[in-house]
Amino acid sequence: MQVDIAIIGGGPAGSAAAITLAKSGRSVAIFDKAKFPRDKCCGDGLTTLALRLGESLGLIPSKISNWKDVQEAILHWDDNRSVPCALPSGSGSYAAVVPRLDYDQALLDIALANGASVYQGHGLESISIESEKAIMAIDGLGTVSANSVIAADGMWSPTRRLLGLSIDSYRGEWHAFRQYFKNVGPKANKLHVWFEPDLLPGYVWSFPLSGRRANIGFGVLRGGQISISETGQIWKDLLSRPNIREVLGDEFEPEGRHTAWPIPARVNAIPLSHGPVLFTGDAAAAADTLTGEGIGQALLTGILAGEALLEENQVAKIAKRYERSVAQELFSDHQMSLVLQKILSHPKATRCALSVATSTKWTRNNFVRWMFEDYPRALLFTPKRWKRGGFRRLGAYTDRVEH
Repeated sequence: MQVDIAIIGGGPAGSAAAITLAKSGRSVAIFDKAKFPRDKCCGDGLTTLALRLGESLGLIPSKISNWKDVQEAILHWDDNRSVPCALPSGSGSYAAVVPRLDYDQALLDIALANGASVYQGHGLESISIESEKAIMAIDGLGTVSANSVIAADGMWSPTRRLLGLSIDSYRGEWHAFRQYFKNVGPKANKLHVWFEPDLLPGYVWSFPLSGRRANIGFGVLRGGQISISETGQIWKDLLSRPNIREVLGDEFEPEGRHTAWPIPARVNAIPLSHGPVLFTGDAAAAADTLTGEGIGQALLTGILAGEALLEENQVAKIAKRYERSVAQELFSDHQMSLVLQKILSHPKATRCALSVATSTKWTRNNFVRWMFEDYPRALLFTPKRWKRGGFRRLGAYTDRVEH
């Protein structure tokens, strides 16, 4: 099989790249070892960045099952401090929660509708670079030759491993746990974040879903004060803490088992290309190292990879353009997140920062917008990205009736 552009992985990064290319008339084929719809271990939260990018790709909330808009985040610290931080009202959507089972399928459907070919249940078995083209063996399909490849195949990227580019013993910057719950209390209909002293700079979340359900989990920094081997026991302990039980209520029940996953966040220190191959999303370790958020970054890198292929026609120029655009969009924010991560590793510094950030209505509003990536982490320190009205941007889907 000969294809122009092969995309390995049909998650948000792969679908975003496919949509970007297919809309411009390019021939695109997505290969994924899974069959959709398939679940993906994740917090299911969509930041403003993810919402805006999703809207630009043609994602329509009303067509996605279990979409839940979020109007405010309630922050908890010091056991007894709880402060609601409202997102702007009447100016679009700034945050939402959508199970990946539904979200990823919706994006893949848009890629299909725009002309991309999708091969489900067919994983990558081998890849080699010959004369600036990629020759791949795809399970069940045989040999596939492609002029360009976009690797969107996750933290353990088979593409990166088969090319000999994996980082030995790398397990990501963060380790996260998640479980779905039903029959949660009415307070769990809001989005909650707990900054527990023993987990810093990690945090606990409860993200609301429809039908008295919630996605509840926590993330810890690998190599931090919590050993990864201890996280299973910590998970049981967290669900019994009074400040968390108060939100979840007395009747909450688990749905299925809890799952864990690593979060890679070193986009500025990992190869983003190799010959005709571009790495995106978790395969590019593009998650935000402050919060572990990765969907917005996956969409962004997928779009940037697609744009590089549309704007250049030589392998070296494509790679250079993609790497430059990723650096411009993410490197400064990554560095800022690293600095903040160190500060938030200390309980006193965290208490002080949260007290200041929630001290007035204005600070609460802007802090939660910053937390949900309404504007880049390091925008204040990167004048090249300043635009008029940058701190007053509308959310996504401004034509929707908010509810």
